[in-house]
Amino acid sequence: MFSKILIANRGEIAVRVIKTCRRLGIATVVVYSDADAGSLAVEMADETVHIGPSPAAQSYLVADKIIAACKQTGAQAIHPGFGFLSENAGFAQRCADEGIVFIGPNSGAISAMGDKIESKKFAQKAGVSCVPGHIGEIADTAEAVKISEEIGYPVMIKASAGGGGKGIRVAWTRQDVEEGFPAVRAEAKASFGDDRIFIEKFIESPRHIEIQVLGDKHGNVVHLFERECSIQRRNQKVIEEAPSPLLDEATRAAMGAQAVALAKAVNYDSAGTVEFVAGQDKSFFFLEMNTRLQVEHPVTELITGLDLVEQMILSAAGEKMAFEQKDLKINGWAIESRIYAEDPYRKFLPSIGRLVRYDPPSEGEKDGYKVRNDAGVREGDEISMFYDPMISKLCTWAPTRIAAIDGMGRALEDFHIEGLGQNIPFLAAVMDQQRFRSGKISTNYIKDEFAEGFHGTEPTPEQIDILTAVGAAMQRVYAARARSNASGLASAARDEWIVFVGHAKRRVKVAGEGDITIELLDEGRVLNLTDIDWRPGKPVFKAALDGKAFTVQASPAAEGFTIRHRATKARVLVLTPRSAELHGKLPEKQAADTSKLVLSPMPGLVVSMDVAAGQQVREGEVVCVLEAMKMQNIIRAERDGVVKAVNAKGGDPVAADEVLVEFA
Repeated sequence: MFSKILIANRGEIAVRVIKTCRRLGIATVVVYSDADAGSLAVEMADETVHIGPSPAAQSYLVADKIIAACKQTGAQAIHPGFGFLSENAGFAQRCADEGIVFIGPNSGAISAMGDKIESKKFAQKAGVSCVPGHIGEIADTAEAVKISEEIGYPVMIKASAGGGGKGIRVAWTRQDVEEGFPAVRAEAKASFGDDRIFIEKFIESPRHIEIQVLGDKHGNVVHLFERECSIQRRNQKVIEEAPSPLLDEATRAAMGAQAVALAKAVNYDSAGTVEFVAGQDKSFFFLEMNTRLQVEHPVTELITGLDLVEQMILSAAGEKMAFEQKDLKINGWAIESRIYAEDPYRKFLPSIGRLVRYDPPSEGEKDGYKVRNDAGVREGDEISMFYDPMISKLCTWAPTRIAAIDGMGRALEDFHIEGLGQNIPFLAAVMDQQRFRSGKISTNYIKDEFAEGFHGTEPTPEQIDILTAVGAAMQRVYAARARSNASGLASAARDEWIVFVGHAKRRVKVAGEGDITIELLDEGRVLNLTDIDWRPGKPVFKAALDGKAFTVQASPAAEGFTIRHRATKARVLVLTPRSAELHGKLPEKQAADTSKLVLSPMPGLVVSMDVAAGQQVREGEVVCVLEAMKMQNIIRAERDGVVKAVNAKGGDPVAADEVLVEFA
């Protein structure tokens, strides 16, 4: 067994590998760029080595620097994590040539399956069912258009070396190919150092199901069942679960057998994932193989009880697998939600910045479910524009799928982040959405269910009760403080109030000190608020309403509070009857007119400015291209008009909401 391992990665995956190494008694070395100098992974590692500037192309993707760090520290093996050099066959071979163990599959397996183009060719030769497409390199946009029209729209344009949702576009028209092909090529070059592209038929209403495989150096390969990753946005996985609600035992066995056969054919000897696109009728086609650990591996660990990082280390050390396929069973259900630094209310655009508050739910056993949170950040850390915007991976496990979903909903309630946009409200909306709960999903789910974007959800009757009770309870505390400060002694509390939850108006009577009751005077009901955990200044309010636990995010606002429960956010006003009467006469504030402005939707770098002053622009035409979080974002005109002024040029850094273009 190894005594020291170098982790050639960053963020939560580096922290994840360190935790397993600590349990196994293995010392760790973490390499880091300028942006990661103060990271949690650097703090946790036994040794660290600085490898250069923040851009990955100058640090984490430079094999010479990784090898030099390994030799400098005396590490015997390198764990590449996922992304960066994890699927680089040349790097795996370089490690072997240098006498360093690569904790991953052998370079031959990576070459055969890690490259998307070569893996398609190999799978076809092996008799594996594949999605129709052009398996080969594409020279330029003109050839891409020709191939796409031969296959038939829609098609998917994919980077050969891609992964993690990067370097992928779905093209529905010739124009989509003409715009998407160069964008995918640029993303591929920037993210993977490889700009080869292939095109395949895009299957509509598909499901994304993948089989986790595990091999050793003695020819043994097993599968660890499936994960469903159909909840995706822009081909980036958002929510994963294991097992899949689609599969029956026969389909599961067939997919598993095909994945194992494919892995054995290339002498696979580590953890890897065989990905399939599946129809609603349970038909399935080989999509690609990821020759590395997956972001979503925790859900497989939760249903099998295995530590996949440990299994990779054991395999790399030459140890024989300690179990066979017949020994493996599915236990319960697991859900993973990816917590991203992005603003769901602004079309999920990246939201970089500092984690002013970072308070995740506590891990471990809860009431009927378990919580696990894999993260590489702490309060005060910065989410950098140089890397993926993932903050953490929140997982729940329970005996059944619905219990795991309900547990995830509660865990998301308990997750509090301030300082940047994050997608927790959106994830909570999915957990409450009936279609997701039914299991009748596809990769079109987000596009179908949130066609107009995400704007939060309307409160349910239960949520209106929660918001009413919380607002009344908070007002009671603030009012008592105000009376005490004014007189030096606490005076009698007002007990009747008018509570507005959005436009809903309720007359209430509040009583009690520790636990309180809220009588709904016009409804003949009483709400009982118990187990209150809150004080002024605390942004999270925890309690139980009529015996059911909940958590909301709450902060003071003019005349009341801003309160969010899951995906529902409302301004809650708690007023005296006279104030409520006057409030109804106030005019509504009008939003500023920005229809003649093109604003930067995110902080980033202007790749190209495609319009000039005086130019006539039609709705839908490209105005400029911005790059953030390694993704290129095409900004289009939302109206016809003549350009009055252009305020940025290619190469300029821009902030969120900065005016890029003004129309006359």
